[in-house]
Amino acid sequence: MVNKAWKIIPRPLLETILNNHAQHHRVPQPLILHGPRGVGKTTLILDRILGEWNKGPHLTGYVDFAQSIKDHHPNFDGSFPWYSWSSCELPSVSSCQTQLENCLESMAHKGIKLGTISSHQIFTTLNKWHGINTALRRILNQNASKIAISNKVSSSGLWDRAVFALSARFNASEIDGVLDFEEKGKSLSIDEASYFKEAIVALRLAKEVIKMQQKWRANAIADLNRSGRFSRSLANSCTDWPCLLLELLSQAAEIGHFQPKLVINNVEILCNAMLTDDSMVCGSMYHDSLIWRIIALGANERCLPVILVTSDSYYSYQAFMDFGFPDIFVSRETFGWTPQEAKMHMVTDYFTHAEWMVIDDVLGPNPRHLFEVYVLKQSNYYQKLMDDEASTFEDIVDAYLAYLQVTVVNPSMEKALSILQKFAIDARSGKILEHRLHFGAPWRHPPSSKDPTKCKEWAKIQLMDFVQSLVNAEFGVNYLADCSLEILDDPAAVALVEVGLLYAQRDPSFFRPISKGIQRCLARWLVQERMQLSYQNLLQYLWQRIMRGRSYRHLMLQVGYDKY
Repeated sequence: MVNKAWKIIPRPLLETILNNHAQHHRVPQPLILHGPRGVGKTTLILDRILGEWNKGPHLTGYVDFAQSIKDHHPNFDGSFPWYSWSSCELPSVSSCQTQLENCLESMAHKGIKLGTISSHQIFTTLNKWHGINTALRRILNQNASKIAISNKVSSSGLWDRAVFALSARFNASEIDGVLDFEEKGKSLSIDEASYFKEAIVALRLAKEVIKMQQKWRANAIADLNRSGRFSRSLANSCTDWPCLLLELLSQAAEIGHFQPKLVINNVEILCNAMLTDDSMVCGSMYHDSLIWRIIALGANERCLPVILVTSDSYYSYQAFMDFGFPDIFVSRETFGWTPQEAKMHMVTDYFTHAEWMVIDDVLGPNPRHLFEVYVLKQSNYYQKLMDDEASTFEDIVDAYLAYLQVTVVNPSMEKALSILQKFAIDARSGKILEHRLHFGAPWRHPPSSKDPTKCKEWAKIQLMDFVQSLVNAEFGVNYLADCSLEILDDPAAVALVEVGLLYAQRDPSFFRPISKGIQRCLARWLVQERMQLSYQNLLQYLWQRIMRGRSYRHLMLQVGYDKY
């Protein structure tokens, strides 16, 4: 038995592509690194790239919105889930906002220490987008200024006074700690130290100005949340501070001296984050505002490299259309290893050739599957199993498939059923647009009664019908074929994508399970459900298949595009 430690294997092509994008100090577009779960996107960033991007003049801020999900994060001895983050207990919008702002503030402090961000630059950038006079006067009044301030004082004059007043309020040792003056204070002149301190205080003043203006809009935001309406200005007010920091860092970027970058992992969590505070807009509105403004900054003035990492297939195609056009982001889609690459890295080092043939046939080359099977192979369970002469390696793979079935696929299918039940309720109440219930659609006639049992039976038959159509299409459906987009209206397809079992890839444009192992579990689920159907439900299912059944064989995956 092999007892070799698992190693992180380089991916030269993808690493080169990302390095080429990140070596620019400013770029016109953000980059989206996307792909199915388990292909090694986070591992690539953390173990292969992030260290190099923090050497010399390079500085990379890393924000992982999943970091606070303790049950499913490596920082808490967990592992990222196979299913969608929407099935987990998500963080609040406020916590995601705080995480992002803290990261950008620490990067701005680094820029100040290098002398690339000054108090004047902060004032100029803030004054360009915000009317700051009223907020500055209130801040001066809060600092117990007894001198009357003339209405003729300019914005820059108010700014200088507010910086002076605020510097007296802050603890000098706290500012010195931010700037590391304890280490390098002896080598700085008085003028240099004052310059750095003024920039730190100016940054805090800018934050106070923006937070004060946001408080003025608190009632309007609360009313927006109650009514469910949309307001771009109110959404932008919640992203003013991180976007100001992004603009400051982008302006300060200089080749060979200060080259900041930002990596946001699991960005889809922000879109689904919980709203716990009425002074903050909902997660989807905050997410859209932030990305819109990053796009605008890049298009108008060039922005520091921003890399969004996600396993949500929304970002493979639909996000590009929602935010403008198919090339509004730089798209980098990864599917992990090909079977040939995986065999080259795995055989002899981790698995024998015979074991690899079983894995390739059952699970495919998904790196996380390979790692989890290897961990299982090193366990005591494997040793006990191998002591039985009748047992083989296939038993280990079968046990792993059973684990995926029970802990991943079955709970996700239950979540998909609840999504379909909600679709039926919405269709009955008239909330579904008519074009989604077009003539001939298999899902056009949800149960008219409010009986939850009938609604659940209808949802299960719809889901079984869809999975059977996937089986008939060999689990590869081209959703852009013939420009029909018909499968995007299918509530069963939308539900399985939402729970994370299906992935809608960008190039080529196929719906498919996220791995061959998950594909096999979906087929098992269909067989199990058919065996458990009552006679009446079986007749309903057969009638659905014969009279209204889905058929996507005309959208089948073409030969030569197998991406497993």
